[in-house]
Amino acid sequence: MLTSKQRAYLRSLANSIDTIVHVGKGGMTDQITKQTADALKARELIKGKCLENSPLTSREAADMLAESTDSDVVIVIGSKFVLYKPNPDEPVIKLPKAKK
Repeated sequence: MLTSKQRAYLRSLANSIDTIVHVGKGGMTDQITKQTADALKARELIKGKCLENSPLTSREAADMLAESTDSDVVIVIGSKFVLYKPNPDEPVIKLPKAKK
């Protein structure tokens, strides 16, 4: 679970990255789930988009991908969403510490 400070930090990092996951008219497929899992392992932070012809909303797609890849939804705005999953072996992104 991410804190609001951590979410804000990840949102700022996500501004400069490109959209690499596109959910289209086929909806959620195994190929999209695998592509998302591979991208999260390599990058930790990815941006996705629901195309206009998608049967899912961007919130539904983000929640489904987050559940299937065991990642966190950082933000959903319009048709775009951002997912984060730290790499257990070699973490690249250092999050601000959560207050206890």
